[in-house]
Amino acid sequence: MKIAVASGKGGTGKTTLSVALANAVKQSVQYLDCDVEEPNGNLFLHPQVLAREVITVPIPEVNRSLCNACGECAELCQFNAIVTQGQYALVFPELCHSCGGCIKVCPENAITEIEKPIGSLTRGRSGNIEYIQGKLDIGNAMSPPLIRAVKAEEREDCLTIIDCPPGTSCPMIVTVRDADFVLLVTEPTPFGLHDLKLAVETVRELQRPFAVIINRADAGDDRVEQYCRNENINVLLRIPETRIAAEASSRGETILSVFPEMEEELRAMLAKIESIVEAQ
Repeated sequence: MKIAVASGKGGTGKTTLSVALANAVKQSVQYLDCDVEEPNGNLFLHPQVLAREVITVPIPEVNRSLCNACGECAELCQFNAIVTQGQYALVFPELCHSCGGCIKVCPENAITEIEKPIGSLTRGRSGNIEYIQGKLDIGNAMSPPLIRAVKAEEREDCLTIIDCPPGTSCPMIVTVRDADFVLLVTEPTPFGLHDLKLAVETVRELQRPFAVIINRADAGDDRVEQYCRNENINVLLRIPETRIAAEASSRGETILSVFPEMEEELRAMLAKIESIVEAQ
């Protein structure tokens, strides 16, 4: 089973919950850190790094001696990643989506592909947890290819916890689109409610089963609770707001070190999610 932990905004506690879920499972479990722009699950799981590899994407390269600036490639590209400039085509790698279409339409065979590094993939282990992390290189804006590389490590023989990127744009959608279940982490604030609504609309459009976790549940008002009741959305867990939890997090400790009794709650929640998925 693949459980994606997502949210409409950053800072709601996705990693807090993802790490706690992974620690609550006693058998083999995978933790995929797909928040590739700022992965931080390793700060709490402290995995032993076993391997690291560079992830690349193919980018077109123009042979100027062959290019006649016919414009076929520029006309095809929907992202303006290649344009005709003077006597030859000019490539903007940061806009390229690596579709390879420009190579196929070039009548002069003037375009080939080179591999451009975009980030790294790290494999590690922390006890019974297999840890996979993607980390985007500074200056790269295209995170979905790296997220797909991390998700390619998914196994079918164990539970997989996916720590998603924040928001509801392409990186989040790429991460949750094939998840068996999505946990939306929110907080009881006006910003939390606003972005939760966006996340709910997104997962409903993707037709993914989902439920809500309210972090810092006693820190705001009850508008999130009212929204979930009105929309018939299950709230599976409420995590209280405490100073000792914030202090533990700042030391790189998990929330289970503060609320050890939550371990049983998380196992019960996983069993409930499994029954919901099986009933689909």
